[in-house]
Amino acid sequence: MKNKKTVPANSISPIKITRNTDKVRVSPRQTYVKKEKPPENIFNSIFNYIFRVAIVGVGMGTIFGSILANIDLTQPLFPELNLPFLPKSENNQGNDTPLPLLENQAQEEAQNLETQAPLSNTLVFSSELMPLREKFMAIFKEYANLEPSAFFVDLDNGAFVNYNGITAFPAASTIKTPILVAFFEDVDAGKIVLDEKLIMTEQTKASEAGTMQYQPIGTEYTALKVAQEMIIRSDNTATNMMIERLGGAQSLNQRFQEWGLESTVINNYLPDLEGTNTISARDYAILLMKVNNGDLVSLRSRDRLLSIMEQTVTKTLLPQGLEPGATIYHKTGDIGKVLGDGGIIDIPTGKRYVGAILVKRPHNDPDGRKMIQEISREAYQHFKWYQPRP
Repeated sequence: MKNKKTVPANSISPIKITRNTDKVRVSPRQTYVKKEKPPENIFNSIFNYIFRVAIVGVGMGTIFGSILANIDLTQPLFPELNLPFLPKSENNQGNDTPLPLLENQAQEEAQNLETQAPLSNTLVFSSELMPLREKFMAIFKEYANLEPSAFFVDLDNGAFVNYNGITAFPAASTIKTPILVAFFEDVDAGKIVLDEKLIMTEQTKASEAGTMQYQPIGTEYTALKVAQEMIIRSDNTATNMMIERLGGAQSLNQRFQEWGLESTVINNYLPDLEGTNTISARDYAILLMKVNNGDLVSLRSRDRLLSIMEQTVTKTLLPQGLEPGATIYHKTGDIGKVLGDGGIIDIPTGKRYVGAILVKRPHNDPDGRKMIQEISREAYQHFKWYQPRP
């Protein structure tokens, strides 16, 4: 008889696992039933896929929408690549590769340098207004005894009329306008203040125009008062005081050249009855254009400058060709043999243009005044009805 194996009392009985297809027996106490996975519905799978894609699309759209909302699409993304493109043509079959400007276009620009170089950064001369030029020519023919020079400019688009405009004429008192601009330029630079005191001396005292000559030597005036008298009453003493305060004639002449005024020169103190001081109609027009555009003086100084020019006492030249409601900021000149006027003109319609005209004439010939008035009238009517092309 075989001996039975004795199992220690504290030992654990081994677990017997029986496997079949339906049950998994883990222990004598627990039995788990394996559940069959239900068959997958293909329509539910498709719906779930589409739903997930839609959620991703909405999220991406929100992100890109936020990015685009903060981009200025009116500006090129890469300015350095913002080159001119040639239009599609036989030699450019839809190729959008950036190309340089045409050679003939560069040649045309070079040919126009004489006209465009001195102008501001915001406006250049464009094309000549031939209909207005023809009207000017008809008037000039009626005054064979006069030698005119005229330059008119549309400030909206740079269209102009030029008749003998680059010829240097005796400036008379029109030379006071560039001196006024130089004064306000120095005010902006802090080189002079408006209430600074200027003293009339024996050297600066002058006859002919103005009332300051009747005051005693040593009389003091503020710098602004001197500037006002120089323009409003065309005071020669005030002009000489201003020339001296701004550094003298040579210093001012250099500044005029830097502005692009080729014919504007001060050779003598006023009154310059011999006509040695010079200016051209084109110089005068360019100067007024630069003032209008704020190229030479600050906007505050420009407003003061125009306010002074609006008060010019002499109204017998360009103002006579304007209609009621128009405003002109101008300065005249008259030394007998030469008569002139130049200014910025505002039409009630909102139109603004510049006009400058100088006339050589027999001494004090009244035809000079009549011709300037007629030219001003033709120009005003033309610009009043003229519709500029952009």
